[in-house]
Amino acid sequence: MKRITEFLNYLALEKNCSELTIINYETDIQLFKEFLTKRLITFTWQDISVLDIRAYLTYLDDKKYARRTIARRISSLRSFYKYLVRENVVGVNPFVGVKTPKLDKRLPVFLEEVEITELLSLPKKDELGLRDRALLELLYATGCRVSEAVGLTINNVDIGNNYVLLLGKGNKERIVPIGKLASNAITEYLKFSRAVILEQKKAAKHDFLFINYRGTKLSARSVRRILDKYIVDLSLRKRISPHVIRHTFATHLLEHGADLRAVQELLGHANLSTTQIYTHVTTDRISSVYNKTHPRA
Repeated sequence: MKRITEFLNYLALEKNCSELTIINYETDIQLFKEFLTKRLITFTWQDISVLDIRAYLTYLDDKKYARRTIARRISSLRSFYKYLVRENVVGVNPFVGVKTPKLDKRLPVFLEEVEITELLSLPKKDELGLRDRALLELLYATGCRVSEAVGLTINNVDIGNNYVLLLGKGNKERIVPIGKLASNAITEYLKFSRAVILEQKKAAKHDFLFINYRGTKLSARSVRRILDKYIVDLSLRKRISPHVIRHTFATHLLEHGADLRAVQELLGHANLSTTQIYTHVTTDRISSVYNKTHPRA
């Protein structure tokens, strides 16, 4: 339907949503559309009632979807209908009064300092190993999202002053400092790896910092594969994704006394409440240490 396409264009052009966010919206709306097609055969967006939405919630529950997934889908559809109301396509938003499942607070998974140190020591000294080390050091040094890492250009890396300029959600820029270890790893990668790979593969020149073995821009999926390879070597029982390194960055900063608002700025969070989940992690750890070590705990 053209309304879905128009909504997705609105998200991209007016709301500056990321490509992944737009894909998630499209998936959620298309799944609802497929459900309605089976339920009603033919319909328009004006035809949808609260009864249809309740039937959809029952359907999702019967399919054993996680509460978090159901909540996201309803949120996507609520935003879609809000747009339709704005465009005078429908008169009311039937999702306004729909309650989403109550979510359990999930504390973020993170690596202990000894674990992240061991992870950063694993890459070899060959071309791809130097790239991997620079990538992992950057992720831990800045807490950046994978999309920000793969989108980082050489021009936005200031080795002399030890900072990088990251382009986050909504095309918002933020300056994040990097430590000497990350700076040195990036310098070594640029000199002995990136330049060598580009020359060997006769690849077209471009400004993206991280490249694959062919000399083209590294993808977010490739970052996941790179990390998976080293996690196997570590033999960790935790489920580790690139985002876990972001959690690790934030948790370690707070454990060492960083101000919560400073961490918010470094992570690029629009709201402080998003960052506050890390305070629960550190509080739990403090309580655990107290209970294990205090004589009268």
